[in-house]
Amino acid sequence: MKVLLVDDNNHVSRLIMDGLKASGHEVAHAANGRDGVQRASAEPFDAIIMDRLMPEPMDGLSAIEALRQGGNRTPILILSALSDVNERIRGLQAGGDDYLTKPFAFGELMARLTALTRRSAGGTQVNRLSAGDLQLDLLSLTVTRGDREIALQPREYRLLAYLMRHADQVVTRAMLLENVWNYHFDPQTNVVDVHISNLRQKIDLPSEKPILRTIRGSGYMLAVAS
Repeated sequence: MKVLLVDDNNHVSRLIMDGLKASGHEVAHAANGRDGVQRASAEPFDAIIMDRLMPEPMDGLSAIEALRQGGNRTPILILSALSDVNERIRGLQAGGDDYLTKPFAFGELMARLTALTRRSAGGTQVNRLSAGDLQLDLLSLTVTRGDREIALQPREYRLLAYLMRHADQVVTRAMLLENVWNYHFDPQTNVVDVHISNLRQKIDLPSEKPILRTIRGSGYMLAVAS
């Protein structure tokens, strides 16, 4: 699932982003309504999480209305500290698809996102990633290659999920640092190389065709097409 989170609260945003990424999903962030509308209009998302109360130039409801007026039909889950029934109605009438009040349990947020995307896709929801004979189950958090089950650490799981979502594409160190480690800067360590090496040892046994490749000078690729 590819999710856009629009929220100006850095602490809340980080918790949600960490939870989504730990569950194997891809998430982008916009810190205000205007940037959220621009991001959602520029690329496709499976769902949008929209904070209700954000400062100018555009609050959550205004952002939702702008998206709907522009023809964007991506499912939107509204987050809000306003629990009054009239506020819920306003959010749904503005074009939101569901409304979750703060504070909330992350498990409920995930359940609501899953339900929204399932309805949007006409009853089909992607719960499994596939890349050649490599399979990753997003619900049971299990990984297999052929008939072999592979035990991964949480960070390795997030790394593999990101690589599988971008199979046969070169992903850079910067992309991995941002989307797997939540770093928006290069810490100048070999953390990526170490985790890639560990992951390669687990998914590429000597008897199997190697698929996790290092593209010198560029990054890494999970190569399954050739």
